[in-house]
Amino acid sequence: MARVASNPIGLHKFRPSHFHPATTSLNPSVHSTNRKLRYQKLYCQTEPNPTEIVESGTDVDNKNIEDTSSPSGVPFPELPNKSLNRRIAIVSVLGAVGLFLSGRLDFGVSLKDLSAAALPYEEALSNGKPTVVEFYADWCEVCRELAPDVYKVEQQYKDRVNFVMLNVDNTKWEQELDEFGVEGIPHFAFLDGNGNEEGNVVGKLPKKYFLENVDALASGKPSIPHARVVGQYSNAEARKVHQVTDPRSHG
Repeated sequence: MARVASNPIGLHKFRPSHFHPATTSLNPSVHSTNRKLRYQKLYCQTEPNPTEIVESGTDVDNKNIEDTSSPSGVPFPELPNKSLNRRIAIVSVLGAVGLFLSGRLDFGVSLKDLSAAALPYEEALSNGKPTVVEFYADWCEVCRELAPDVYKVEQQYKDRVNFVMLNVDNTKWEQELDEFGVEGIPHFAFLDGNGNEEGNVVGKLPKKYFLENVDALASGKPSIPHARVVGQYSNAEARKVHQVTDPRSHG
């Protein structure tokens, strides 16, 4: 934009070549108006209007950018803050730990755990309590699968009923294998307080069968509801016989 010097040559010293003051006009008002317009055309501002100059990166441009980023005029939702993300992470970790612990409580019981907690066979026959004798083997898939259910029932009735574990791989129990007619495992023999067999359950069966038989023994009933029941089992003839390393072992 052109500017005029701060001390310009007076405009009154220059007259347009086509301007003839002697010339008369039929309409003086029109002539006066034309002269005013001509002088106005030569007039220049000494200082530019700063409001008309807009540089990039100003608030106006930023406002335009903000307006185009949200056409509907509604601001975009804010992302979750770090505190909320931290709380979500903590809840997730606690949930995972809870699932892990519940899994350990239900499925972490092994045959070794049951055998370690079991009462010795000779002691069970001499204390006057009814007894549950389980014939098992470490390689028996069904035995391992039923271990958690057996453990739960044992924890419920261990004060009133003896629980004994006899490993069929142990040659120490050959006589008991023949006495109870063990052909498949797991084999559960239910004995009254005098050591007499009330019945047996062999193989994989619903938990309630085992629970109801144990409850009948604990209650002193003359018989058990499931005296001769056979389910899916492992063949005892496939047992791996080994020498007893500890003669005092009852497993």
